[in-house]
Amino acid sequence: MEQRPAKEVMILTGAGQIGMAIARRIGSGMKIVIGDKSVENANAMARTMNQAGFDATPLEMDLSSRNSILHLIAEAQEYGNISMLVNAAGVSPSQASVETILQVDLYGTAVLLEEVGKVIMPGGTGVTISSQSGHRMPALTPEQDEQLAVTPAEELLALPLLHPEQIKDTLHAYQMAKRCNVKRVMAEAVKWGARGARVNSISPGIVVTPLALDEFNGPRGEFYKNMFAKCPAGRPGTADEIAHVAELLMGGKGSFITGADFLIDGGATASYFYGPLKPHDSKEKISQTSENGRQSTK
Repeated sequence: MEQRPAKEVMILTGAGQIGMAIARRIGSGMKIVIGDKSVENANAMARTMNQAGFDATPLEMDLSSRNSILHLIAEAQEYGNISMLVNAAGVSPSQASVETILQVDLYGTAVLLEEVGKVIMPGGTGVTISSQSGHRMPALTPEQDEQLAVTPAEELLALPLLHPEQIKDTLHAYQMAKRCNVKRVMAEAVKWGARGARVNSISPGIVVTPLALDEFNGPRGEFYKNMFAKCPAGRPGTADEIAHVAELLMGGKGSFITGADFLIDGGATASYFYGPLKPHDSKEKISQTSENGRQSTK
């Protein structure tokens, strides 16, 4: 029997709503390898996608571990050449400690971008899901931005600005991780470009997912409702709206876009700085910067 040619492969990390929306939009005809720390979540997503006609395989993957990331990449290469990366994995300020947030969202994302960048095929593309939260932290110095962008991944957590005594709380750690994601994408775009590939980041605001619905109906529900009422869009976003932008960035119409970050938050950050969401005191400022905890199952 004649063997079918190998497929192009998409690596999707984070078995949640945003990742699945992107994969469903651009993953037709590809092999989709889904990595998540929860193999149950990865299995559930693969089952849903396969029942819709896609070709998805689940795999347990820990974003905080270089060995786990390398194993995911090696498994993906068994199916063909890696042509797409969608990184939608991570933890939020309400889910984890400062140490875990920095290890997963900051270090892990840096390693993933670095390692996939070594093997991405010419013409390949990648997108990593960051957060509006990184846009609300005060500016760092040019030297600090450069450190976050180009420091070898194994040395990142030893940087002075990431020492435990410099991190105020889990929100601050999350914001630092998101700022690092954006700077890291810029630096990695140069390396990916040498292989004829592109990589960008997307910084969503609040996006409706099952976990977000729990927040809307929980103790912080009124806070969310106030935010929706006072941001220009007047509502939260949907995973498909993030996928619209990912489709542009990862397709031919985005061929001149690389090393960029796209803020998709319905104008909430604009309102935070220049509109009715602008905080009036430090306590309110802390509260308002914390609304977009990224979930591993987004």
